[in-house]
Amino acid sequence: MDFSERRIINMKMDRLLGILTTLLQNDSVTAPYLAEKYEVTRRTIGRDIDALCQAGIPIITKQGYGGGISIAEGFKLDKSVLTTDELSTMIAALKGLGTVYGKSQMEKTLDKLSSGSDSVVSLRESVVIDLASHYRGALTERINTLKLAVREQRIVEFDYYYEKGCSHRIVEPCFITFQWTAWYIFAYCLEREDFRLFKLARIGNLQLSEGTFGIREIPVEKLDMNAHLVDDKQLVAIFDPSVRYQLIENYGIDCYTEMPDGRLRLETGYTYYQYMLSWVLSFGDKVQVIEPREMAQDVVKVARGILRNYNL
Repeated sequence: MDFSERRIINMKMDRLLGILTTLLQNDSVTAPYLAEKYEVTRRTIGRDIDALCQAGIPIITKQGYGGGISIAEGFKLDKSVLTTDELSTMIAALKGLGTVYGKSQMEKTLDKLSSGSDSVVSLRESVVIDLASHYRGALTERINTLKLAVREQRIVEFDYYYEKGCSHRIVEPCFITFQWTAWYIFAYCLEREDFRLFKLARIGNLQLSEGTFGIREIPVEKLDMNAHLVDDKQLVAIFDPSVRYQLIENYGIDCYTEMPDGRLRLETGYTYYQYMLSWVLSFGDKVQVIEPREMAQDVVKVARGILRNYNL
């Protein structure tokens, strides 16, 4: 099955779920109403109704004035298909996506799952997810552009800023993902001839190309986003007790050992030296690096550099 076939099937399944929940939430609806709601022809709605009937859903169609499409009285959706908790989790996730994807499409999807006073589940959730950021406008614009590129299999190019400077990348976008604490595009980089993960916050001058591409087989190991995070280096540092909450926030409640003088000893592995150095420096005079020796020396070097910037 190719990409186009999978996309058509996914669209149909999404529409069937929407039609079913609409029928569960209303006594009766018309075929023109469903056709307009799901942006398809009345003939397509007719085929969808037949598919639902074949799946065992007792749907009744009445012709003429006052007629419409409805589910037989007394029918209840099998809770084993999708539980209330599962629907609630789906809705919470969709509302979180709405904070960056924009409301229109999310509202359509949420409306399929829950609308009106007799909804399948309540939209008032105990869990609130917000995946937006202080640059939400730019982020939403980038995500929408990349969504279009993925959907239409179009090549994109952009400037990418990283530790060594800036480079121009031309890529075949595969999918957008939220990893760790940020949004990324997983794509095949034509220059590196390999799959790469690009942080959206570091992308500039994003351009949608007219060029298209075919679907590439993604190696399973490439889909493990954490495979490169190997904590093969060791940090040993002593922290002032005033930053206890920050250690717990980053490494958990049992991450440190309390010393006789009240200071906190942290021993932890890490992957990226520069990232860990930046993290340690963020504590200012509240930390003393014991190992590695190279990092302790770099902290002193940075401190001396800061002093040179001031004539106080």
